[in-house]
Amino acid sequence: MKSRKGLYGAFALILIGILFGAILVSGFGLVRPSLADIHLGSNEPPVKLDADATSFSKAFIEVAEKVTPTIVQISVVSERESDKNDFFFFPFKDMPQEQRGAGSGIIISKDGYIVTNNHVVEKASKVDVGLFDKRTFSAKVIGTDPLTDLAVIKIDADNLPTAYLGDSDGLKVGQWVMAIGNPLSLASTVTAGIVSAIGRGQLNLIKDSYGVENFIQTDAVINPGNSGGALVDLSGAVVGVNSAIATRGTGTYIGYGFAIPINLVKAVAKDLIAHGSVSRGYIGILIGEIDDAMAKSLGMDKPRGIIVQDLVKDGAAANADIKVGDVILKIDGKEVNQANQLQSYVATKTAGTTVTLVIFRDGKEVERKVKLKARESDVKTEPVVDNSSKDNNKEGKTTTRTFDELGFTVKDLTKNDKEKYKADNGVVITDIKPFSKAEDQRLFKGLIIVEADKKKINDVDDLKDVFDKKKGSAVLLKLQDADGVNQFRGIEIPE
Repeated sequence: MKSRKGLYGAFALILIGILFGAILVSGFGLVRPSLADIHLGSNEPPVKLDADATSFSKAFIEVAEKVTPTIVQISVVSERESDKNDFFFFPFKDMPQEQRGAGSGIIISKDGYIVTNNHVVEKASKVDVGLFDKRTFSAKVIGTDPLTDLAVIKIDADNLPTAYLGDSDGLKVGQWVMAIGNPLSLASTVTAGIVSAIGRGQLNLIKDSYGVENFIQTDAVINPGNSGGALVDLSGAVVGVNSAIATRGTGTYIGYGFAIPINLVKAVAKDLIAHGSVSRGYIGILIGEIDDAMAKSLGMDKPRGIIVQDLVKDGAAANADIKVGDVILKIDGKEVNQANQLQSYVATKTAGTTVTLVIFRDGKEVERKVKLKARESDVKTEPVVDNSSKDNNKEGKTTTRTFDELGFTVKDLTKNDKEKYKADNGVVITDIKPFSKAEDQRLFKGLIIVEADKKKINDVDDLKDVFDKKKGSAVLLKLQDADGVNQFRGIEIPE
């Protein structure tokens, strides 16, 4: 009996030992494995990169390493006037207040010249530059160009790493680019994306009628503080200077950023360094783009070129036999199909430079040499007005006609109308039908139709005669707005 009890006791002790050991190693984690016994994750990556993929990744790494040292951080202190409408600060309304700002810049010479945005250093009383190697310098503003939003500053330093400035004319939509700068006070930040569009204009970022807007659009992330930084391709060449972002009131990135093409930057920077200002040449024209209806009305095979809508009196174009209604196809051998393409190219030329224009006139291509003039010579910007038309309307007699198939109504000009609109002849648009052909072609109330199919319009009957003869084809309309500035539209006339 005793032996049986002893056997049971031994068995119980063994069972307790086994349970206790299991609890120690697993239940409470009281016994831990050694470092050598710990293996985390899978033994191999799920994808093995081939040589092409590895090389592609390496390109981004090398560009970041080589270009980042050429990008600087700019800190500014500028003065601003206090809000004169602020009741609580009214006694101090004329006292200047200081505000701080920040941006980026690109080192473009070993001896310290740096290009950045005009809006970064505008009205700055103090400019400091922080280099990649942690050194800081006070900077001097060498010159600014608000019309391109560019500026050049300089620090007193030698043997600085300099950026390679590429060729933005060769840039293609879909090409990989990197944005390098100091967004949101985060120094030396690199983001990547593609070129989303080129030649982007009409953003109204530069509040001046002479402003040059011909931006590179990219989806590489750009935020406040990136302004003045570099947009580079995968060879490390700077192709643009980051300038603006698309935002919805937050002031931060929502999908697209915009950069100034480096070819324009190089031309402006050289002028600013040499002269402290830009001696830019101007053609002296108001231009617009050609759409399908306008191309048909001009007898062109397809929409191309840009149309001359008005001339600056005594400007370069007016002195070179350029006429209102001419279509500029090329400048110095380069095709131009958007207004800002011509504008940005001319912006790289100084006053006194001669450019060659190929224009389409009366069904033929002709060539004209234009010697660009300085803006100061074009201070008189009155449009060239043809005074040869006669007033065929009798005072008090007004005729109105509605063109239902086109969706607009016009009326004859009275003597008072001509004085009001500063027009010598024409009919005024008094109504536009929504969703009509007229609305589609951007006609609106108050525009004066002074010519149709290159024929002067003195009354509504003249306009009807032209439309009747051009049924089934397109008619070119020469228009004049309330400021006396010419515009052109093409409109197709139904059968």
